[in-house]
Amino acid sequence: MSDALQKTITLLLLIILGLLLKSKFKSKEQTNGIKEIILSVALPSTIFISLMKIDIDSSMIVIPLVTLVFNFLMFFSAPLAFSLFGIEKHSPTGRTLMMLIPSLAPGLSCFPFIAEFLGEKSLAIAALADVGNKFFVLISLYILAMNMFLKNSDEKEMKMGGKLKSLFASMFQEPINILIFLALILLSLGISFKTLPSVVTDLFDKTSAMMTPLVLLFIGLAVQLKEGKKRIVASILLFRAGITMLISAGMIYVLNITDLSMILLSIVIPLSAASFWPLAHISAFNLREDTKSVPKEKRTFDLELAVLLLAFSLPFSTILILSILSSGSFFAHIPTLITSGLILISLGALPNLLGKVFMKVSKA
Repeated sequence: MSDALQKTITLLLLIILGLLLKSKFKSKEQTNGIKEIILSVALPSTIFISLMKIDIDSSMIVIPLVTLVFNFLMFFSAPLAFSLFGIEKHSPTGRTLMMLIPSLAPGLSCFPFIAEFLGEKSLAIAALADVGNKFFVLISLYILAMNMFLKNSDEKEMKMGGKLKSLFASMFQEPINILIFLALILLSLGISFKTLPSVVTDLFDKTSAMMTPLVLLFIGLAVQLKEGKKRIVASILLFRAGITMLISAGMIYVLNITDLSMILLSIVIPLSAASFWPLAHISAFNLREDTKSVPKEKRTFDLELAVLLLAFSLPFSTILILSILSSGSFFAHIPTLITSGLILISLGALPNLLGKVFMKVSKA
């Protein structure tokens, strides 16, 4: 058995173990407790170690910028899904998808597998890439959500400055971001991981060791099979993954990326699950509409769809990322990426197409 296959089976077994333990975690608070340990302790420690062990230079500033460009390319590509699935852009469904499709949450869905398959240096690069994504999901998507809300309601003024200030504050209060900036400061002063006191390095090593098992257990615990708009959610996730692969292929070609690890990073980071932050923005504006008793069909966003899409996005992205990384260099070719992207988009569009054919046949 090859190392990649053995590693893949081990990781899948941890996810299955999480599924088997679902009956033991009966409340949402228990599952969220594991998530908080991951995001506040294990993941920040892993990223700190990875950053402190590589040589950072000024050219790496381009990494967050490239991710930010990807976010905006996904945002402008999102309306392509509407014509495929018969969605009105200015409907609650359309506005919700415009918020969720371009967002990324690599922490839970991507970083553990990058650490396992590509190593610490690749994980450090992925952490820097997420800085650009954080600015997009926190700032750009909030401004977008506010603009959508204002257009859909009678409200003309909102105190944007205060909200943006709180968003910046929350971003810099996250343990992951604090340790990223701390690592960059220490590296600029010539301090590496090896030069830190042994008690500090031991602490980070031991808390970092928890990351992969906890994340995979959490994925198994978090999988939800809720009733609802499953068909449209599955179609959107397939479309999102397909268009992501096409954009990744284009960026690999334009930037002339040839290193295998960088190519795989360029593929799997954009395939991360949708971020929680757009849901937070949507929930905030939905709460304002609750106070006014706005009917569901006239609301700015579809909160139920947003929750359902996030619930399915994590396991879907996990399966894709794990498959790509365990396949070695198979997907590290532009023709393969383009073909895979077109297949995924076609699979996403197929249910809606078959539905239209069935309707025409029924009328006939």
